[in-house]
This record gives sequence, structure tokens and C-alpha cells, in this order.
Amino acid sequence: MIKVNILNLKGFLETVNRCRGHVMILSQSSKKINITRQYPLQHELEDQYRRNGKHLPLSLVFDDPRDFMAVVSYYAGDC
Repeated sequence: MIKVNILNLKGFLETVNRCRGHVMILSQSSKKINITRQYPLQHELEDQYRRNGKHLPLSLVFDDPRDFMAVVSYYAGDC
């Protein structure tokens, strides 16, 4: 699990949608919710992002270590 603060949601979601396995957010109730290519959920994240002043704190869990590395690489390069 990693905790991130997303500042560029569009780029983040593009990276997530290229992942092979599930990229899941960890909800406040510790429920894992897959967001990979789940466009209705991604629209909800966009709404939260706008309400938060264009930043979105998330806790992420990954099925595939390659997806973890892809998201971490994106996140490190975007900051």
C-alpha cells in the first residue's frame, strides 16, 4: 500500500488505466475498490478532486508489482 496526494488527476488516471492488474483505493472503511478502467468511479474521483481544490489524497493497493512501479514512476516524475 502507498499513500499519495494526486495533483494531476488526468495523468494519474491515464497511468492507472494502462495497468494490467487492479489498482485499488483503500476506503475509509478499509474496503478495496478497483479503479482501473472503472470510469463511473473515476468520475466520482474527479468530483472529489475538484471539491478538494485540485488535490486528492489516496491510499492505493496493487495486484501486480509492475503496476505499483508504473504508478510510483509516474507519481515521482509528476511531482
